[in-house]
Amino acid sequence: MPDSPRRSPVEHGFPHLETVRSAITALYRRLSADGVQRFATSLAPVDAAFTGAEDLHLGAQRVARAMVRHYRLPDARVIVAFRSMEHAGSVELAAGPEYFVELNDRFRTHRRDIGAALSHEVAHVLLHRLGLEFPGTRDNEILTDTAAVYLGAGWLLLDAFREDATSSQKLGYLTPEEFGYVLAKRALVFGEDPSPWFTSPQAYTAYTVGRARALRDAARAPLTAAGWSGRRRYARDRRAASGVTGGSYAFEAGGDGLRVAFPCPVCHQRNRVPVRGRVRVRCALCRAVLDCTT
Repeated sequence: MPDSPRRSPVEHGFPHLETVRSAITALYRRLSADGVQRFATSLAPVDAAFTGAEDLHLGAQRVARAMVRHYRLPDARVIVAFRSMEHAGSVELAAGPEYFVELNDRFRTHRRDIGAALSHEVAHVLLHRLGLEFPGTRDNEILTDTAAVYLGAGWLLLDAFREDATSSQKLGYLTPEEFGYVLAKRALVFGEDPSPWFTSPQAYTAYTVGRARALRDAARAPLTAAGWSGRRRYARDRRAASGVTGGSYAFEAGGDGLRVAFPCPVCHQRNRVPVRGRVRVRCALCRAVLDCTT
């Protein structure tokens, strides 16, 4: 996992958004809607907190065990060690039953962020056991960040983001706003409000930006919640039936008439439905009920 304490400026925005959306889809495909629902309760802040007098290694093992329980890996023992390294952490993905995690030596004195680093590394263990990976290091690390956040432990990665006029720190491959986006997608599904958990003001700001982007997913035609301009453009494109339009939907001619394909705002699986006015659609993957005006 990359680590950028007090180095180059932190990248902002949404440069990895399509890979993030693909990662959410992949999680639903591998775990199923019921499997994702098993992670409805996020990791509690107290489970990742260090007390001032707590022994470093015993505390790290305690947090690692909390991560194992959260990711529902009851027979995976995680051993945590510290050493000098370029990145924030690494994990050996052997056959088990033990997994060996190494964390950057700097966490010896930055204990508040140990939980964030472990949320990513133990997510690697979960994905390894699920047999879920993306090709290439970059995309696979984005998948791991996304899985950690969407399954309820990776909010710690966003809270580890801190930035001021002279220094910055960020863990993970996603930008702060992308972390906020995934966290907001999770919050919308499970009815959570993660904002009280943040200790970093910059993390809260990134969350609000990410949440605004996530809300836009649920306000795109042919969803009924699309704004006036989106509905008007959709109606114009429907009359023309001119292929991919609106940046998300596409019209397809078939034997049973015109159909529209569009991504589910929850899991981003594409759904295809007949164009026949106001309809309610259940996503075949995540089972979200979508109110559409086709």
